[in-house]
Amino acid sequence: MRAEVAKVVVGQDAAVSGLLVALLCGGHVLLEGVPGVAKTLLVRTLAASLSVESTRVQFTPDLMPGDITGSMVIDSHRGELSFREGPLFTNLLLADEVNRTPPKTQSALLEAMEEGRVSVDGVTRDLPRPFLVAATQNPVEYEGTYPLPEAQLDRFLLKLTLPVPPRDQELEILRRHAAGFDPRDLAAAGVTAVAGPADIAAGQHGARQVQVSPEVTAYVVDLARATRESPSLSLGVSPRGATALLRASQAWAWLVGRDFVTPDDVKALAQATLAHRLGLRPEAELEGVEVGQVLQSALAAVPVPR
Repeated sequence: MRAEVAKVVVGQDAAVSGLLVALLCGGHVLLEGVPGVAKTLLVRTLAASLSVESTRVQFTPDLMPGDITGSMVIDSHRGELSFREGPLFTNLLLADEVNRTPPKTQSALLEAMEEGRVSVDGVTRDLPRPFLVAATQNPVEYEGTYPLPEAQLDRFLLKLTLPVPPRDQELEILRRHAAGFDPRDLAAAGVTAVAGPADIAAGQHGARQVQVSPEVTAYVVDLARATRESPSLSLGVSPRGATALLRASQAWAWLVGRDFVTPDDVKALAQATLAHRLGLRPEAELEGVEVGQVLQSALAAVPVPR
């Protein structure tokens, strides 16, 4: 899958790894970056490398919950109401610019992410498995947006920030475009499906079998508790956040070919798994403190097991 994605997307290895970790954990990903750093293209290419159903929804201010979950419509042939599935009924959903839709629609999406099902007209319907939501948002142009509150951000397993590529990678991007690359035609770039639902299920099973020693488990707990005690934070990592870090570390260990988790795995996934779950105190924000710095301080303060 990495090789297929690399046929289209230059660099962004950390984001690709994060998406693979989320796929193995059955979690969801929030992708953030300035416009034009291939957030949407990355997810589209990942979907093309999998033989699963994928859907893209462009979130807008007038999008209603029923537009994504589905709704009851009149069947003209039978003259009765029937359920028409919305775009949520897929394996990989690209929720483009999720912060441009109102809280009511965001909540419908986040509820489906958490529960794996939707309720319409009093009937609960299960979503397909696997089910991965990759939501994108821009850290600029906040006018007319509805930022996700911390409690809703907690539903995402990982938050990945896509940086502007360095000069050599940007040169490679332009070389590909000069040679005729069309980002709208992934098939022409040679992207093919190399894995299916059975492969994903096998990978998820393998990741769950990765061993976690009591010392590493205690390290994750101590790290979470250190964020709750930080004077700069009003909101620390919840037990759900600690569990997410443990699961992500297991998936990362499995991806690199190990059957046990090390403290380095925990450190490698800490920023992407925990930073979006933390809330700064107003006085810390005024002083210019950033969440990443506070989390890095907590990582440095907690003793690493040997």
